[in-house]
Amino acid sequence: MIRKQRRHSVDLKAKVALAAIREEGTLAELSSKYSIHATQIQKWKKAVLDAVPGVFDAKGQSTPKGMVPEAEVEALYNRIGKLEVERDFLSRALGR
Repeated sequence: MIRKQRRHSVDLKAKVALAAIREEGTLAELSSKYSIHATQIQKWKKAVLDAVPGVFDAKGQSTPKGMVPEAEVEALYNRIGKLEVERDFLSRALGR
């Protein structure tokens, strides 16, 4: 008999891992409550605890994954402005 792998949502993983961290019940109780194996709950809990130190950037500033710092965004906007000015100047100079 082939058993199909279940895919759990990120929200469920976070909910179960936080419940394990808060010790809202034993692993056996959480396992039966959410119908997830205790080993899997331990893995999710460990993943959350390992990721916690990386949440905060150096100097106590938080930069969520995929986000660009404000200073870098401003520098990019300035660069875009300069490139637009150059493009406009060249288009007028070439008569286009």
